[in-house]
Amino acid sequence: MVGTRGVPARYGGFETAVEEIGSRLAARGHEVVVYCRGGDRSPEYLGMRRVVLPAVRSRTAETLSHSAVSVAHLLAHRTDVALVFNAANAPLLPLLRAARIPAAVHVDGLEWKRGKWGPTGRRYYLLAERAAVRWADVLIADALGIQAYYRERYRAASRFLPYGAPILTDPALHRLGELGLAAGGYPLVVARLEPENHVDVVLRGYLASSCQQPLVVVGSAPYPSAHLDEVDRLATSDGRVRMLGGVWDHELLDALYAGASSYLHGHSVGGTNPSLLRALGAGAGVIAFDVDFNREVAGDAGLYFADDADVTSALKQVEAEPAEAAQRAEAGRRSVAERYRWDDVTTGYEDLCRQLAARTARTARTRVSAP
Repeated sequence: MVGTRGVPARYGGFETAVEEIGSRLAARGHEVVVYCRGGDRSPEYLGMRRVVLPAVRSRTAETLSHSAVSVAHLLAHRTDVALVFNAANAPLLPLLRAARIPAAVHVDGLEWKRGKWGPTGRRYYLLAERAAVRWADVLIADALGIQAYYRERYRAASRFLPYGAPILTDPALHRLGELGLAAGGYPLVVARLEPENHVDVVLRGYLASSCQQPLVVVGSAPYPSAHLDEVDRLATSDGRVRMLGGVWDHELLDALYAGASSYLHGHSVGGTNPSLLRALGAGAGVIAFDVDFNREVAGDAGLYFADDADVTSALKQVEAEPAEAAQRAEAGRRSVAERYRWDDVTTGYEDLCRQLAARTARTARTRVSAP
């Protein structure tokens, strides 16, 4: 598994997918190698072998530089199949193809739309998308909307393999006391503090509301930016906002989701998002940014916003109609429990890897998989 920060998952959706899928594949008897970056040198995690390699510490070069040394290592230590995460790594695919190592590329969302990239970065991501279509043995889409995008823009087939939703049945709500919080006593945001996740919009909408519950924000950003400065300015302007930074204690994070009076999800370009699934699986009422990816997951169980005024209105509605909000939350939990199972997702990856290893991927490219 190449192209992410690796495991343990402490960053975003890709890392969550690698941990959940990789650990299950390892438990099923497969040898799983995950290329990682960072200071943790542990050789193994949850049955997966960790290979820790360096990267250029730069917003624009970190991912590709780490993936390049990872592919070089992989070429010297052959594997049956390469699962490459992020279309940005597509320029490395000819190396795998030359070595006759079949590769599936998880293309993620519409990276070129992310606000953190300037014109050069956006052009690169569009070129990388085309390269992935040309050189990958199989494209993986985690959302039907992403699958449709590649079909319509590039006439390219892809395999639909979403993320899973952990369904919480006994969250450790007592741990909320460690943060001075009570179950049902706060709206929650969990997101990287990047422009396309609209934390600033949520903050403005909340600050304009009469909500007396504190807004709890979990998340950070790896690099300084004007957007991060604006988020900090908004957060510090009102004592009701509590910025917790990153929370890597999974039990505590689950408790935060399960105890939230509502979960505000501003992600807009990333396909199916693990944080949204986690909130729904925890029984949190969802208020999500109005894009097709989020509606695909939450459906009628969510409320939706396009600007800060919508956020203000949704918070008011949840506060005024708690019974209806609870019904939506329970409907969302039931829906994702039926449609987003990590075991099923892992079986999809397992079947795909077997096909690739058997050199059946060329014919797989000609079919668009049904959900």
